[in-house]
Amino acid sequence: MRASIQCDIELSDLRLPESAVLPNVVGLKGPFSCLNEARYGIIWGAMGAARDAFEVALDYSKERLQFGRPLAGYQLTQQKLVDMALEINKGFLLALHLVRMKDGGTLQPDQISVGKLNNCREAIKIAREARTILGGNGITLDHSPLRHANNLESVRTYEGTDEVHTLILGSKLTGIAAFR
Repeated sequence: MRASIQCDIELSDLRLPESAVLPNVVGLKGPFSCLNEARYGIIWGAMGAARDAFEVALDYSKERLQFGRPLAGYQLTQQKLVDMALEINKGFLLALHLVRMKDGGTLQPDQISVGKLNNCREAIKIAREARTILGGNGITLDHSPLRHANNLESVRTYEGTDEVHTLILGSKLTGIAAFR
């Protein structure tokens, strides 16, 4: 993600024929529908990164000995693992609920924002927490949690930042648009 090439495109005095217009699309409906599809995919992808980070930390904690016993045998490590597992399960349940709504044709854009905002926030917390279980080894390239955390920073930005999704949801909750 962080290696993707970023660039600007400038179009000056561009004219397109009417045949280039998307059929049955007025205004920003076309671009926003593309954004919503991408945002929907992120809901699942963020949880995939979180699950990998968790599994790496779980496996490591079972193998790494500290004072003659596995890290997984310590209360704080178990609490971290349980908290991560709970959030991963909730994130996947949210994604599953949204896919069922999508398949049923009832999924709304603000509900996609709920999924992206929540699952990205939780996934990055999980990746960071998983890294703590790995200790100093967690900052090396030998393990994935910190790489996932770095990638998730960019995921939180593209297809709408946390702030954009917060405003989408705030507008839905209050009925007042705060976009200016």
